[in-house]
Amino acid sequence: SALGSGFPEFIFFSKGHPSIGLLLTFNFYRIIGGVGVGLASAVSPMYISEIAPADIRGRLVSFNQFAIIFGMLVVYFVNWGIAFGQSIDWINDVGWRYMFASEAIPAALFGMLLFLVPETPRYLVLSNRDEKARSVLSRINADKLRAEAIFSEIKQSIGRTTERSRIFSYGKIVILIGILLSVFQQFVGINVALYYAPRIFESMGAAKDASMLQTIIMGFVNVVFTVVAILTVDKWGRKPLLITGSIGMAIGMFAISWLSYNEIIGISTLVFIIIYTASFMMSWGPICWVLISEIFPNKIRGQAVAVAVGAQWAANYLISSTYPAMMEYSGALTYGFYGLMAVLSALFVWKMVPETKGKSLEEMESLWKE
Repeated sequence: SALGSGFPEFIFFSKGHPSIGLLLTFNFYRIIGGVGVGLASAVSPMYISEIAPADIRGRLVSFNQFAIIFGMLVVYFVNWGIAFGQSIDWINDVGWRYMFASEAIPAALFGMLLFLVPETPRYLVLSNRDEKARSVLSRINADKLRAEAIFSEIKQSIGRTTERSRIFSYGKIVILIGILLSVFQQFVGINVALYYAPRIFESMGAAKDASMLQTIIMGFVNVVFTVVAILTVDKWGRKPLLITGSIGMAIGMFAISWLSYNEIIGISTLVFIIIYTASFMMSWGPICWVLISEIFPNKIRGQAVAVAVGAQWAANYLISSTYPAMMEYSGALTYGFYGLMAVLSALFVWKMVPETKGKSLEEMESLWKE
């Protein structure tokens, strides 16, 4: 996908001769990349959750978000390096190709390293490969007694749920909670801030170079506050961090809405965007993935996570695609809407989301027994 998106003319078309076929080829490569990213975004946190000990599971799953955010920060610098000192014409004609093609390097490394990764113990038990499951558990826990205890717990859980494999086997509430976690994570507007950051700063009065610098500053903030989540999620719990993050995001977005309405331009805009993104990165960014990967019972986890992640990408598309039109109508109302979503997300977590800190994945079943 990376190489094909950067050089869609390769093999079938001639460079410099645009056509509808070339456009379709480019979109085909982008779809391939989207399928790959979609699969990885669903499976990666679920995999980490299934191999992690309960007492550090939140921390380890949060590393998934840290890797995403750190990767985005690296991309800021890679694209800046590709475009540095080049003309707009060169960037439009050649530079974007290198930006796409550069994705092939981490994708290839990821693919090769996956050959070193074992299947999860829970999947192995479901596949009746008990000895391999014991071997993986011993390798992960470095303690045979603890590994055997976890194996017995997994075996009992799988045995109890042998006939309960349909996605609604544990009722609709658990699926609804997973979907709403995903939807609220996007409806608070974070990907608008990430995708359109330079444009947001330019609309607030920053020059082009200044807006790019401010975007990089946001990238560092994202990394730092994701680390905050990693260090606190297994100590403070999931719900307190989510609610605190929602309040911080609401403050940031309502302030930006007020600044936009009053056409106040200055450093205050950057400050409140940082408050907003920092609040997200210490809460909804990583912890939504933690909950989605751990909250579902073993027997339906794969199906349920797929549904939740699908809802997340759909919400991502909806928010990102409507942002330009909403901004054209009213910047103040746009940011106010995201602030309102942050308030609703706090109420949702307070009323509906159970605390899962310290619980084993097998204990999750007891939360949703009919």
